[in-house]
Amino acid sequence: MVKTISLFNNKGGVSKTTTTFHLGWKLAEKGQKTLIVDTDPQCNLTGLCLNADKNNKLENFYVNNSNNLKEALSPVFSGALSPLQPVTCYEFEENSNLFLLPGHIDFSEYDATYNIAENLTGSLTMLKNVPGALRNLLEMTANKYGFEYIIIDMSPNISATNANILMESDYFILPCAPDYFCYMAIESLTKVFPRWEKAYSKLKENDIFINADYKMSSSKPKFIGTIQQRYRPRNGSPSKAFSEWINDINLLVNDKLVPILKKSDMIVSYDAGNYDEGYNLINIADFNSLIAQSQSNNTPVFLLTQEQVQKGGNVWKNMKKNIDDFNGTFNKLADRIIKATK
Repeated sequence: MVKTISLFNNKGGVSKTTTTFHLGWKLAEKGQKTLIVDTDPQCNLTGLCLNADKNNKLENFYVNNSNNLKEALSPVFSGALSPLQPVTCYEFEENSNLFLLPGHIDFSEYDATYNIAENLTGSLTMLKNVPGALRNLLEMTANKYGFEYIIIDMSPNISATNANILMESDYFILPCAPDYFCYMAIESLTKVFPRWEKAYSKLKENDIFINADYKMSSSKPKFIGTIQQRYRPRNGSPSKAFSEWINDINLLVNDKLVPILKKSDMIVSYDAGNYDEGYNLINIADFNSLIAQSQSNNTPVFLLTQEQVQKGGNVWKNMKKNIDDFNGTFNKLADRIIKATK
């Protein structure tokens, strides 16, 4: 059965899109047929995969292609009588196990509908299929292609749409950056997640949604862990300023967020003590120059070639070491996620 994993943090700039792309690619490399899904209206993941830039604008893609998240959900959100259909996904020539469900810049228009449905107290049966629509669409598409993993790139905000995406997922991961703003974002999530859990538990008891054509998940999403990234390394480890914030965030997660999620039955049961930093899955250093090269060449960092980066001598030697380190890091991350989701 396909496993759906959402990457979420209500703070932006924590490399959710980069992680979604590279994690999806690495899972696919390991033989796991994987779909990456762009639910962020900024569509950075879609632009990265389709190599969209000022000369190849994303809008041009939508002119001739209706295979995107917004259009795929439109039968439910437009009130049409037509059923949902599996999406025809974008395929990667260089990785036959990896697929993309493109996002749409107007996907945020559905947030008002999600909000009304999630606060439904009357008998507006026309909205009964809204909460379960995305999950059912993804399951239909997974059955069509035989996906084993679906990785979802979420937008950085607390919204009705994001509540639905995360609460209808099987698992979720919190990418983090070592700074005060990320610390405060995690602090706020200790209140947000219980609120979302309570709201969706109540929805699942509502007769309107029980009798929906597209039913909600019968289980709750499970927290796998955090990913600490976007720090500058020194001698292979985070420098002192970054290290202090990483430690503070790890303590906040392990001492406050984890107990709250356990109380809500929203956490995986594997032994986090197997890892040095509890529920922090891995540390990923800042690979800014390589990320830029990755984006311009429309390829993952660990597949960049000397010809693509156009560097030689010691510069290329250092870049190659960083590329190999990046590859090893994502190999380890993918293995840990496969283990945690068994």
